Amino acid sequence: MSRSQTACTRVKQPAPTTCWTVSEGSLEALKWVGLVLMTGDHINKYLLHEAIPALYALGRMAMPLFGFVLMAHLARPNALAAGVHLRVMKRLAIFALLATPPFVHLVGWWPLNILATLLLAVLIAWLLGQGGWFRRCTALIAFVFGGAMVEFWWPALLSCLGAWAFLRKPGHLQLLGWVLATASLAIINGNFAALAALLLIWGASQVDIPMPRSRWIFYAFYPTHLSLIASVLQPM
Repeated sequence: MSRSQTACTRVKQPAPTTCWTVSEGSLEALKWVGLVLMTGDHINKYLLHEAIPALYALGRMAMPLFGFVLMAHLARPNALAAGVHLRVMKRLAIFALLATPPFVHLVGWWPLNILATLLLAVLIAWLLGQGGWFRRCTALIAFVFGGAMVEFWWPALLSCLGAWAFLRKPGHLQLLGWVLATASLAIINGNFAALAALLLIWGASQVDIPMPRSRWIFYAFYPTHLSLIASVLQPM
């Protein structure tokens, strides 16, 4: 038995559970796919007045992809102790604020933009990861009330947390929960196109794409591209 197999095997179990991972390069590729799909969706929505339905459908995959990539980093065994959650929340808070002016120009003050959605998902994962009844209750309150304030609302949070739960403890029940959580986005999207993101993620888990990680690209790209779209619409 190899070292990786030994590290990933649960002892004292009649049926050992093996690790389910996606390489760093493949995670980065998924993030870039999400960026392209999100950009096409926003151009279609704000500049083309939703003239291309295919871009809308493809854009429904962006949020589950971003949520998965983010949760893949948070679900690692040493992430909580290393303070990854806190660092990610700080970055998301900063760039969510930077994205607020163009987002308000395009959408309005409610709901808050997708970076706020991801920030809330990370906060809930951080609280649940620490355990204890007080933190669990706080996480539930954040989910119920915070979910009403952010883009894609509660289904987006469920999709992110479903991915986080599956990555922490891969299993059939966790996988079903993740799939159902992502399917719940149909309530908002009007279709089940978000589920196609799970197929992309599964495909990424089967290969190791040699792509270097660009930590700040997504954070900076989001407010930048919204500002460009808003500036184009301003004269109109």
